Amino acid sequence: ALVVGKASRVRNRYRQLALDLQEATAPGRLVRLVVRAYNDGLAFRYEFPAQAGRRSFELTAENSTFRLAGDPKLLTLLRPSYTTSHEGFYSRLPLSRVPADTLLDLPTLVQYPGGPYVGITEANVRDYASMYLAKHEGVLTSRLSPLPGQAAVKVQAALPHHSPWRVLLLGQQVGRLLESNLITSLCDPPAQDFSWVKPGLSDFHWWNGDVLPDTIFPPGRNFEFNKYYIDFCARHHLAYHTVIGYGEAPWYQNDGEGYAPGPHTDVTRPVPGLDMQQMGAYAKSQGVGLRVWVHWQPFYAKLDTALALFEKWGVQGMMVDFMDRDDQLMVQMQEEMLQKAARHHIHLQFHGAAKPTGLSRTYPNELTREGALNYENNKWGPAMTPEHDLDMPFTRLLAGPTDYHLGGFRAVPPAQFRPHYTRPLMVGTRCHMLAMYLVLESYLGMACDYPAAYESQPGLELLETLPTTWDETRAPLAEVGRYACLARRRGTTWYVGAIGTSQPQTLPLKLDFLPPGEYEATQWADAPDAATQPNHLVKQTLLVTRETTLPLVLAAGGGQVLVLRKVR
Repeated sequence: ALVVGKASRVRNRYRQLALDLQEATAPGRLVRLVVRAYNDGLAFRYEFPAQAGRRSFELTAENSTFRLAGDPKLLTLLRPSYTTSHEGFYSRLPLSRVPADTLLDLPTLVQYPGGPYVGITEANVRDYASMYLAKHEGVLTSRLSPLPGQAAVKVQAALPHHSPWRVLLLGQQVGRLLESNLITSLCDPPAQDFSWVKPGLSDFHWWNGDVLPDTIFPPGRNFEFNKYYIDFCARHHLAYHTVIGYGEAPWYQNDGEGYAPGPHTDVTRPVPGLDMQQMGAYAKSQGVGLRVWVHWQPFYAKLDTALALFEKWGVQGMMVDFMDRDDQLMVQMQEEMLQKAARHHIHLQFHGAAKPTGLSRTYPNELTREGALNYENNKWGPAMTPEHDLDMPFTRLLAGPTDYHLGGFRAVPPAQFRPHYTRPLMVGTRCHMLAMYLVLESYLGMACDYPAAYESQPGLELLETLPTTWDETRAPLAEVGRYACLARRRGTTWYVGAIGTSQPQTLPLKLDFLPPGEYEATQWADAPDAATQPNHLVKQTLLVTRETTLPLVLAAGGGQVLVLRKVR
């Protein structure tokens, strides 16, 4: 059973082989290789048992190799160094053209003509360095993020110990990789009760530029500004409001520049005039949960004190930002944050952070992570294109949930796009944006635009009732570089989202994933004039069964959403 995930119940069935490997000469070190074979993949890890004369070990290299037959295509994110927020555009290129000894982020997708597909990633990263790949002497070889301040040592640990699982997701069709629960199955079950965890959607006013209408109070880091967004969340049944700050300054006392911390930054001291106890009480009175944004460094410096105080204020969740590392120490700190936050019934969302590795099973209070170039880039750089969005389910999402700053409701034709720091614009239709909530996976969704951008707009009614965690996930249609269609079930209701590329196309969706019966399908589809008016959509209802095949007509940069409720 999973508290949060793409499925609520998963069968963890595998065959396992363990091989003890010992040096034939002194010092006779012992390593155990453990391999698990699943129907949808393969995983292996190294175990370092307790052994006479050794209490600990240092690891300078792992050198796991992935010897791929032929010259398959890779869909991967090239990285210049281990210091990274894991944000960039993906490269699609044959193995022979991958630059030598350049870091490849995980997950990396391997594609053979007509299949099979292989997704290479890792699971259960705890007290260990995160893994990358590099093509060395023609072979994909593991590379580990080094401990800070040097380059040689990657892991220091007491015995016994073990590596994370090195995972190969396998499928003749790429959709099978999207349906897999292998990553969470390789992690430990939770050791405590997490029934208090509440997934849902949150606002996030930083993305929209802290937009506020004309008011009789000064905008800023004050109760009135946050009350405006809390009231919006309450009106539209969003689970959370996030307290961030205003005008590139955080809500807590900070002597650094912008959101960067200074020597005296203190996350336990709100700026003068901001009463967090009052904020928590008001949000609770409106049925809205309260979250706070923090920079990880000053938060970690006062971890225990801050969490106890946040709980007293009524804080239920946090975004912890600007980590930009995935070495062993950072991995340890993130797990400590999760453990201690759970004691105070606080969920976490990591930003500027590496991919997930299935630990939402062990710590269900980890609701999402960033680790992907996303719609925040529309504020200052090139727009996120439908093609980049489409790369996500076949790469980053293979590892688990991602925060993508969803919810921009102000789409324009591509030729009209300009970066806007305030009120950012989107490329891709309104239906494309709605479908992204279902194509992507995130147990904490976001509605990042400002209230006036949503209210009286078509599509808001979907966000008001949209689940963010699921009982079952299927991928009825998926092709790398062309389209992705995900069907997710919550109870007896199915939610379907489909996205395509910058070229219009029609997808034949067979509804044979439905159980027997008759369903009312509510459909949000691109309007006929979506090429010039991308915010226009057509909403209709129709009756369908599992024998129905629906044509999903996607405009250029388009998408479609179906909500299928059983009626008999």
